[in-house]
Amino acid sequence: MSHTIKIGLVTIELHLEGVSSLKEKRGRIKSLTTRLQKQFNVSVAEVGYHDVWQSSAIAVATVTNSSALADQMIANVLKWIEHNYPDAEIVDEVIEIL
Repeated sequence: MSHTIKIGLVTIELHLEGVSSLKEKRGRIKSLTTRLQKQFNVSVAEVGYHDVWQSSAIAVATVTNSSALADQMIANVLKWIEHNYPDAEIVDEVIEIL
C-alpha cells in the first residue's frame, strides 16, 4: 500500500510589541501556541529567541496527503496569527513542504 505523505512546516519570526519581560513574552507565546494547536490541530514549538524579550521564532508543522493542503493550512495559520495577534508582528516566515 502506497501513501503520499506531505509535511508542511513554517518557521515564523515574530516581533512582540510592548513586551517588557521574559515572563510576559512566555505568556504571550504560550497563549499563541496553545490556541494554534487547538484551532488547527498542528504541532507548534518556540524554536528561537528564547532569551530576547520582544522577539520569538515559532515553528508550525502539519501532516497531510497533499502539498496543496499543506500550503493552504500554512496560509491559514499565518492569516489567523495576523488577525488574532495583531501585537505579534510577523517579521519573516520560511515555508517548507517536505
